[in-house]
Amino acid sequence: MGGSGHSRLLKILHIDPEKNWGGGEAQVFGLLQNLADWGHRNDLATHPEGKLFRLSQNPKVRNIPLTVRNDADIRAVPALRRLIHKERYDLVHLHTKRAHALSLWLPRGATSPKYLVTRRMDYPEANNRYTRYLYNRRVDGVVAISQSIADLLAKAGVDRGSIRLIYSGIDPQPFQSAAKGAKQRNEIPVVAMVAVLEERKGHRFLLEAARILKDRGHRIRYLLAGDGSQKTQLEQQVQRLGLSEDVSLVGFVSDVAKVLASIDLLVLPSLYEGLGVAALEAMAAGKPVIGTRVGGLAESIIDGETGYLVPPKDGRALAEAIANLIADPSMAQKMGRRGAERVVQCFTMAQMAKKNEEYYYALLEGEA
Repeated sequence: MGGSGHSRLLKILHIDPEKNWGGGEAQVFGLLQNLADWGHRNDLATHPEGKLFRLSQNPKVRNIPLTVRNDADIRAVPALRRLIHKERYDLVHLHTKRAHALSLWLPRGATSPKYLVTRRMDYPEANNRYTRYLYNRRVDGVVAISQSIADLLAKAGVDRGSIRLIYSGIDPQPFQSAAKGAKQRNEIPVVAMVAVLEERKGHRFLLEAARILKDRGHRIRYLLAGDGSQKTQLEQQVQRLGLSEDVSLVGFVSDVAKVLASIDLLVLPSLYEGLGVAALEAMAAGKPVIGTRVGGLAESIIDGETGYLVPPKDGRALAEAIANLIADPSMAQKMGRRGAERVVQCFTMAQMAKKNEEYYYALLEGEA
């Protein structure tokens, strides 16, 4: 029996051709684990050298090697078409933009499976014939991981009736457990950012805020966890701003829960953000979060209750928010507790998987 109590078990093909591991792949992995536990048969077509391929070892998940270099690479299409014809799936879930592009070549018709795409990025789509065809004709349903994304898709001409809002989720337990054994507060406050080192994440505005706060006499340590293309530029900015003793770029961290348990607050000064899984993880650890008012961050963070929202690209506003939280530890702790409660109520991996499963059944039964 499925997680939503439905007696019919499904046969699903998941397509995520990405080699690199990101927030989307973590969501796919969690979805697969829950669906498998509920008895569904899952095939996963993904890059054979990717972390998702290695991790998805479950008797009810069959890994299928899939290499797709870009949106125009259709060399994998014949094998996928044969697979879909042979296996007679109930549903094909497309988890990335690249997977969605493949849908142009996959079989459609009365005997074909239903197609569903998940949209995780909050950049706008062009309102043109191609976008409408890709979303309104090549798939049967669209999952948006935030209302912000749903609104962007609707503005691009995607049928709003086919869009289902399903927030991303996390498993809060590891973050709760790590936080239990950690200090409530550091003698010198620790402000962290856990994000890939890319321009869209806005690291440079945190560094601007750090310089402002240092000039005001604040002693704060900054921990930047993650790797990416902006590493050299950020190292140079740290040197230029005279922050070498204050800022640590620690690279990729495998135990995010341990890192979050050791900090005082998390900052996400993103320029674009689908939802902000790092914000959810910090909230689960009982930490207040400062984010920019972009994309889904305005849905995951409640301004003034679980943290603060500030304008994007505004180092001065970010500095003010950090200073306010550091100056009032009692308020910061209250915000952290409210954030932890909010994650359990709205953003767990099990909730995300259950809502996807419910949408699967709705599509198959013509109720979506």
